Amino acid sequence: QVQLVESGGGLVQAGDSLRLSCAASGRTHSANAMGWFRQAPGKEREFVAAVSWSGSSTKYEESVKGRFTISRDNAKTTVYLQMNNLQPADTAVYLCAARRTTTESLGEMSWWYAFWGQGTQVTVSS
Repeated sequence: QVQLVESGGGLVQAGDSLRLSCAASGRTHSANAMGWFRQAPGKEREFVAAVSWSGSSTKYEESVKGRFTISRDNAKTTVYLQMNNLQPADTAVYLCAARRTTTESLGEMSWWYAFWGQGTQVTVSS
């Protein structure tokens, strides 16, 4: 099992930045593809970004390209989501997800990921 804990959310104004962290614990090793999803009230969970186990490959949802950056540390147990120029439409609970894989494949669908965190709230005021 892998436990994921997100942190770094908060209340900010439009145009501000936040950095989310996702710390993995338990039976962890670096061979996990990691993803960020978000879910706003009354809406479906949507893909935001993902990074491969090696860190070499990344993928982003179209609306966050150029504003958000996903990265992982050298020990491969923490993943970050740097969010710049936040907008009210970015308001949601942000969830971290993981899947064991040593390929460079990156999933955009929730079902592709086996482990999930509880989420951290990001609220952007206009």
